[in-house]
Amino acid sequence: MPHFLKKFFPVVYRRTQQGDDSNYCKYDNQGLQLFTSSLYLAGLTATFFASYTTRRLGRRLTMLIAGIFFIAGVAFNVAAQNLAMLIVGRILLGCGVGFANQAVPLFLSEIAPTRIRGGLNILFQLNVTIGILFANLVNYGTSHIKSQWGWRISLGLAGIPAALLTVGSLLVTDTPNSLIERGRFEEGKAVLRKIRGTDKIEPEFLELVEASRIAKEVKHPFRNLLKRRNRPQLVIAVALQIFQQCTGINAIMFYAPVLFKTLGFGGSASLYSTVITGAVNVLSTLVSIYSVDKVGRRMLLLEAGIQMFLSQTVIAIILGIKVKDHSEDLHTGFAVLVVIMICTFISAFAWSWGPLGWLIPSETFPLETRSAGQSVTVCVNLLFTFVIAQAFLSMLCHFKFGIFLFFSGWVLIMSCFVFFLLPETKNVPIEEMTERVWKQHWLWKNFMVDDGFDDDEPKKNGHRNGFDPVSQL
Repeated sequence: MPHFLKKFFPVVYRRTQQGDDSNYCKYDNQGLQLFTSSLYLAGLTATFFASYTTRRLGRRLTMLIAGIFFIAGVAFNVAAQNLAMLIVGRILLGCGVGFANQAVPLFLSEIAPTRIRGGLNILFQLNVTIGILFANLVNYGTSHIKSQWGWRISLGLAGIPAALLTVGSLLVTDTPNSLIERGRFEEGKAVLRKIRGTDKIEPEFLELVEASRIAKEVKHPFRNLLKRRNRPQLVIAVALQIFQQCTGINAIMFYAPVLFKTLGFGGSASLYSTVITGAVNVLSTLVSIYSVDKVGRRMLLLEAGIQMFLSQTVIAIILGIKVKDHSEDLHTGFAVLVVIMICTFISAFAWSWGPLGWLIPSETFPLETRSAGQSVTVCVNLLFTFVIAQAFLSMLCHFKFGIFLFFSGWVLIMSCFVFFLLPETKNVPIEEMTERVWKQHWLWKNFMVDDGFDDDEPKKNGHRNGFDPVSQL
């Protein structure tokens, strides 16, 4: 919004008014990028603390802490008088993101019945996309307020979901896994009975108790993550987060109005186009909820890889031919085609890498390293989100249309990774992943052999990690 740029980023504001700079370089400003990316750097730091609270205080209290951070961040942003206040607000919001991303996927994975775990977990991503759509609609509406109140109302309305998260976390109960992990067995059993809607929960309860006992024997979960038998889950989780950001999705979603303005759309038209892409994001995530537990994780990721690669290549070709440094000669037909291709890209991401980037790590780590594993997952995601957010406008300035070829190259690499190295986890109970998934995979089964005894490794049936020398012979 012009009033927002004029107050906090006057250099960028002057560039947009004068029109001397290259179309691709008008918004190339480290301060503007820091405003966006500071949230993710804060989230990255908060994740380490969130891992501790998730394990010791439970999933529910961690979500409550996230809500409080969100409310504090909104207050700073609404009252901002200078860039420093604005960035402090973003940092507090980032802490909220770090705590929420740590607790919510775990909460959903642990409370869901196996048969709908994928679909229920993707509701997390669906609500993220609904949040993005609402934010786009709010920005579109408030952009018509021709004063500083436009951007203040826009940032202030984030207080509504912040309050909902805070109140909601007070109303829900903690997961059976978390309660049992903290020694509250009867409470855990009662919650399990309630969420399953039956009294026949003894086998599942005993499985959770056993998993918790094994987990408690692990004194250093982060160190345990590096054990040979945990490397497949760690490699998959880290790779999925890096690849998720290297699709270019956040670059496109963060800077969609800037991107559309660069392509020659007017201010209102660029925000309107952003609303369209936000709506596509929501609808496509619904596809994932329906299909993830039917067609499986791998199929969605591979199909989306082809769709994303083709759409980004087409966008790069159109921009290479039609959008020069100082021309805004993107005719209506081409402009519509670019929006369609961006929507094609976003729809593919929304039913694949978006939700599955969070779902797969949350369901593959064993209980003894699950909290630490989720922490690393969130941490890597936020680190690469920060890098892309901080660099994108500068990359757009230097790469120009080639930025889309850069991201499409990554899509090709990640599709090969999925094809060769990602096993299918559809309809497999979390506690049976090792036996039914990792030990059956052509590569990862080689990592499932114990690499020596260690005081930090859990014991099963009198042997550490179930390693029985007699049965092995």
